[in-house]
Amino acid sequence: MEKVELRFLRITYSHTHAGAYALILSEVHGDRRLPIIIGGVEAQAIAIQVENIKPARPLTHDLFKHVSDTLGFTLKEVIINDLVEGIFHAKLVVEQNGLEVEIDARSSDAIALALRFACPIYTYEFILGAAGLKVEESEEEPTEAEQKGKVEKKSGAATIEELRSMLEEALDNEDYERASKLRDEIKRREGTN
Repeated sequence: MEKVELRFLRITYSHTHAGAYALILSEVHGDRRLPIIIGGVEAQAIAIQVENIKPARPLTHDLFKHVSDTLGFTLKEVIINDLVEGIFHAKLVVEQNGLEVEIDARSSDAIALALRFACPIYTYEFILGAAGLKVEESEEEPTEAEQKGKVEKKSGAATIEELRSMLEEALDNEDYERASKLRDEIKRREGTN
């Protein structure tokens, strides 16, 4: 089967599953999106990598990366290889000393690891055909400037000290997505971005 390359696009709240998130992958050479419903913990594991937040202690996916680096194996690619009763299945293609091994994984874990290893993410056409969504021009992503504007409106009245306090609180609550936005706003105001 021919593989279709995907890239991480974003994580958003799921409108159809209460308390869940939608991990959105985008076709690299096309206009289809693949939404995968994941839990809050999984979304957080992905978000802290995307936002480049360094937790005080390594999380599970970071630990896997450290073990990989220490033992000399690498994650070559991730393949979302099946869709069974609405649940995506994935496999990790791991390589060590020229030997490849495929390991079964949850799709959310596979994506979290792919982001840490900076390896390609693939799926098959039959999965995109069954679960992919074609994006209309009016549904395109807001620009980075538009997204920054939203954060600025929410935190625009706060002082830098208040922002730092909110950042500390977000980190204490392990709300890494909010923490990354606050961090970016502090950097912007300090001119260190």
